[in-house]
Amino acid sequence: MSELQKLELHLDELEALRLCDFEGLTQEEAGERMGVSRGTVQRIITSARKKTAQALSEGQALVFVDSES
Repeated sequence: MSELQKLELHLDELEALRLCDFEGLTQEEAGERMGVSRGTVQRIITSARKKTAQALSEGQALVFVDSES
Protein backbone atom coordinates (compact mmCIF):
# COMPACT_ATOMS: atom_id res chain seq x y z
CA MET A 1 0.00 0.00 0.00
CA SER A 2 2.77 2.45 0.82
CA GLU A 3 3.97 2.30 -2.79
CA LEU A 4 0.61 3.32 -4.27
CA GLN A 5 0.11 6.84 -5.51
CA LYS A 6 -2.32 8.60 -3.20
CA LEU A 7 -5.30 10.66 -4.28
CA GLU A 8 -6.96 12.90 -1.70
CA LEU A 9 -10.73 12.74 -1.27
CA HIS A 10 -12.03 15.47 1.02
CA LEU A 11 -14.64 14.59 3.63
CA ASP A 12 -17.24 16.81 1.94
CA GLU A 13 -16.67 14.86 -1.28
CA LEU A 14 -17.11 11.58 0.58
CA GLU A 15 -20.31 12.86 2.22
CA ALA A 16 -21.75 14.01 -1.13
CA LEU A 17 -20.98 10.59 -2.64
CA ARG A 18 -22.60 8.85 0.31
CA LEU A 19 -25.75 10.96 0.22
CA CYS A 20 -26.27 10.98 -3.56
CA ASP A 21 -24.90 7.63 -4.71
CA PHE A 22 -25.39 5.42 -1.65
CA GLU A 23 -28.50 6.88 -0.03
CA GLY A 24 -30.02 7.95 -3.36
CA LEU A 25 -30.80 11.53 -2.40
CA THR A 26 -31.13 14.23 -5.03
CA GLN A 27 -28.46 16.91 -5.13
CA GLU A 28 -30.98 19.35 -3.69
CA GLU A 29 -31.76 17.01 -0.77
CA ALA A 30 -28.04 16.38 -0.20
CA GLY A 31 -27.43 20.12 -0.21
CA GLU A 32 -30.07 20.61 2.47
CA ARG A 33 -28.44 17.94 4.65
CA MET A 34 -24.96 19.36 4.08
CA GLY A 35 -26.04 22.98 4.50
CA VAL A 36 -24.94 24.03 1.01
CA SER A 37 -26.63 24.84 -2.29
CA ARG A 38 -27.52 22.28 -4.95
CA GLY A 39 -24.91 23.87 -7.21
CA THR A 40 -22.23 23.36 -4.58
CA VAL A 41 -23.22 19.71 -4.19
CA GLN A 42 -23.01 19.33 -7.98
CA ARG A 43 -19.48 20.75 -8.01
CA ILE A 44 -18.41 18.59 -5.06
CA ILE A 45 -19.92 15.36 -6.44
CA THR A 46 -18.37 15.93 -9.87
CA SER A 47 -14.94 16.24 -8.29
CA ALA A 48 -15.50 13.22 -6.03
CA ARG A 49 -16.67 11.00 -8.88
CA LYS A 50 -13.71 11.99 -11.06
CA LYS A 51 -11.23 11.23 -8.26
CA THR A 52 -12.92 7.91 -7.47
CA ALA A 53 -12.92 6.85 -11.13
CA GLN A 54 -9.27 7.84 -11.49
CA ALA A 55 -8.24 5.91 -8.39
CA LEU A 56 -10.10 2.79 -9.54
CA SER A 57 -8.82 3.03 -13.12
CA GLU A 58 -5.20 3.73 -12.25
CA GLY A 59 -4.86 1.62 -9.09
CA GLN A 60 -4.37 4.56 -6.75
CA ALA A 61 -5.21 4.77 -3.07
CA LEU A 62 -7.97 7.14 -1.98
CA VAL A 63 -6.93 9.00 1.15
CA PHE A 64 -9.64 10.76 3.13
CA VAL A 65 -8.67 14.23 4.33
CA ASP A 66 -10.48 16.88 6.31
CA SER A 67 -11.08 19.93 4.08
CA GLU A 68 -10.39 22.22 7.03
CA SER A 69 -6.88 20.85 7.66
